[in-house]
Amino acid sequence: MLKKRSIFLLIIIIVFSTILIGFISKSFVSKKPTVVVVLKDLHTQYWEIVKAGAEKGFRDFGIDGKVMAPSYESEEDGQEYLLKKVLKENPDALIVSPNDSSIIPFLKEFYEKDIPVLLIDTDAPWENKTSYIGTDNVDLGRMGGMLLASQLQPGSKVALIAGDINHPISGDRIKGAKHSLQAAGVKIATEKFDLPNETEQIKEVMETVLQDHPDVKGVFAETDIKALAAYEVIEEYGLTIPVIGADGINEMIELIEEGALPGTVAQNPYDMGYLSVENALKVIKGENVGKNVDTGVDIIIKGNAKQRLDFQKRILR
Repeated sequence: MLKKRSIFLLIIIIVFSTILIGFISKSFVSKKPTVVVVLKDLHTQYWEIVKAGAEKGFRDFGIDGKVMAPSYESEEDGQEYLLKKVLKENPDALIVSPNDSSIIPFLKEFYEKDIPVLLIDTDAPWENKTSYIGTDNVDLGRMGGMLLASQLQPGSKVALIAGDINHPISGDRIKGAKHSLQAAGVKIATEKFDLPNETEQIKEVMETVLQDHPDVKGVFAETDIKALAAYEVIEEYGLTIPVIGADGINEMIELIEEGALPGTVAQNPYDMGYLSVENALKVIKGENVGKNVDTGVDIIIKGNAKQRLDFQKRILR
């Protein structure tokens, strides 16, 4: 009798243990890796497309992820404050597009907690970053410069319009554009830097350029927003001057499709978002990823503008 009772108890223990192990295993397997993406903003087409790429990555790779960005409605709503909140959530990985190098001390806190940090779109001089996923902006500038030079003759004069050239993106794009333009024998008539992406201010600067340098035959702007503002002024003056920008926003592509502008050079923001999530998952799994993941540059001209435009409109619905 005692032996039967012992066997019965042993069976109960084995069954209970099996159920418990199965429950624990199921819970472990069902736990999705967590990834947080912190961008610069979510109010422009470019960043909306980056977000769409990241969210597609979350779905495809089974990740519990979210995308956020500062709204800048108060002083306590910058990237630094968002990162403090994210750190408390203890995600498996962080993807961030740094506004500037001032957030590096905050990123170090993630590194100290063994949370891998991947930079997207904008690189930063931080040795402990896991990877940079984005564009080689010198290469982008070179391609933009070549595209503009192809519309001109050796000896033609151009204007360069850009933001803070000490910033890695603006500075690298101008550096690349200058290299191609000078190699093609195109002269730089004037440089207008430290300009924000604000249409009215760019239009004022472009008016000054046309008044002071009436022999300017082309314009390179380091963003499409600046390029569009410059184009508006050129059109108002009744001139036909090629303007090349960068980023590939819809308004720019529409003008290219209409034949009003020759083209633009564009990053691949959708791929950038997707690849950043894909590489974050690799790191979480303990796999190696490249220190730099180049997401490439596209030249958009009339021949391929509609395809790109249709793709981006579909994403932004």
